[in-house]
Amino acid sequence: MHATRVTDYSIPVSGLSGGLGAELNSGLSSGLNGGLDSGLSSGLEFVPSFSIDSPSAEDSRKRILMLSVSAGNGHVRAAEALVAHARADFPAISVRHQDVLQLVPRWFSKIYRDVYMALAHRLPDAWGWLYRATDAAAPGSLGIRARKAIQTLCASRLLDEIRRYQPDMIICTHFLPAEILADARLKQQVTCPIWVQVTDFDLHPIWVQPGISGYFVANDELAYRLYAQGVPSSRVVVTGIPLMPGFAMPPDRSSVSRQLGFDPQKTTLLIMNGGAGAGLQQSLVQSLLKQHPDLQLIVLTGRNNALRESLQSIEAFFPTRLRALGFIDDVYRLMACADLAITKPGGLSTSECLAMGLPMLLVNPIPGQEERNAAWLIQEGAALRADDPATLQFRLQRLLNDRHKLEAMRSRARSLAKPFAAREVLQLARTVTR
Repeated sequence: MHATRVTDYSIPVSGLSGGLGAELNSGLSSGLNGGLDSGLSSGLEFVPSFSIDSPSAEDSRKRILMLSVSAGNGHVRAAEALVAHARADFPAISVRHQDVLQLVPRWFSKIYRDVYMALAHRLPDAWGWLYRATDAAAPGSLGIRARKAIQTLCASRLLDEIRRYQPDMIICTHFLPAEILADARLKQQVTCPIWVQVTDFDLHPIWVQPGISGYFVANDELAYRLYAQGVPSSRVVVTGIPLMPGFAMPPDRSSVSRQLGFDPQKTTLLIMNGGAGAGLQQSLVQSLLKQHPDLQLIVLTGRNNALRESLQSIEAFFPTRLRALGFIDDVYRLMACADLAITKPGGLSTSECLAMGLPMLLVNPIPGQEERNAAWLIQEGAALRADDPATLQFRLQRLLNDRHKLEAMRSRARSLAKPFAAREVLQLARTVTR
């Protein structure tokens, strides 16, 4: 049996009280530890690193198990944000974060991760078809029954580890553990409450399972859709999507700009294109530098090291206008000095932009959840979408020439922001009983 590895964050800190229901007190800004700058806000890869142990007899703290899946970055980042806030602000909560793909057979893990990455990034239309097909599938369809049967066969180690750890509550930031454990709870194989943190602005039916105790969602629209499916309002809480603590206390624009060697009075564009750095072209950066002489660019290339190195070679010619970076753990600092973000519409990355009041130009959405995220953000007035380089250049130019439009988008982003989402989730978690 492989050693199970998990991150254990059982550090006692001071906390808050709160109640169940859809109306939690959102005035949570006091007491936030502004010194917590660590995290995964730009998509750092999660690598589980400790073995999960049974709780000690002396440890009477509430045990919360966070379950994510390392297929994509957003689900992991949401769990890590909950962990960071728990460490900083909540009393006697022992928090553990586990990547579920570390607890299933290797063949299942490889297929699950590789198929998602291949479809989402290489065959997006196929992923979109699969998303829509499963969205419309009847609950008892053959495909759903077959998927659940395979997942059940692969879940024994996960269930064993849950029995060993004996959590008081489980929070799933991905639908895979939610679906597995919902069935297990109905069979009395898991007895503690299981809550789901939805990490997009869309609600795919795979998130909604009869054995789930409750749902944390991004906005009122998702709550309404859950009510329409028969979920009681007492089991739905509109919290937003959990973000790292740094997004609740943004740094000063001027100081960050100067640290980058930028002029804080000039317009700064932040370009993010997902953890893989796919779709971002050097030619776009060169074109922006040439066409907009006063524009400053920060480019995050993710795991695309070749692109980062190529762009860094260009920095020598634009030392005060271009910064190319790979993975970073403090993207909120870069957002603090930006006027506009070009980004894929992932649930986490766009929630980070909202928290910083940063308008967005959305590019390269994955068909399915990202397209629906984009539709909601555009509908709410915080973003525009560009599906090709020419449209991107046109809409960027329009925004740069229309400061009133840009400020209106910034205002809408601020009004939609939920930077204290993680704290609200944990505030409620303290009150949940078996």
